[in-house]
Amino acid sequence: MNFHKVISGFFFILAMTLNFGFFYGNPEVLAEHSKYELFAAIVVNLIATILKFGDKTQVGSVLLATSLVADIQLIASASVWAIALYGLGGLGIESSSAIISLSGGALLANITSVVIFVGDTLKSKR
Repeated sequence: MNFHKVISGFFFILAMTLNFGFFYGNPEVLAEHSKYELFAAIVVNLIATILKFGDKTQVGSVLLATSLVADIQLIASASVWAIALYGLGGLGIESSSAIISLSGGALLANITSVVIFVGDTLKSKR
């Protein structure tokens, strides 16, 4: 068993599930989406990105790209939340929808990353 693959897979899948947990719910009701879960998704995504830096293969490059996309989208989501809440004086439906939409884009990047990771793992030889 490759211990690095186990740890990497754990963080890739944890990042995806945390992101899904934040994304799931009515986009117009921000109370259904936990700010703590968004923070956890950002932190775990950043850890997953760091784990992808060591892979020098073509698949590793694609995995890193998907992880960077997810990081940027989640950080943008948190930034929109902070700017809307503290800079513009409150969260409206438009800002709530933007926050959830950005996390949805990150979720798609995470799903892509996990599918590629699983596919690469299945095709690798022992």
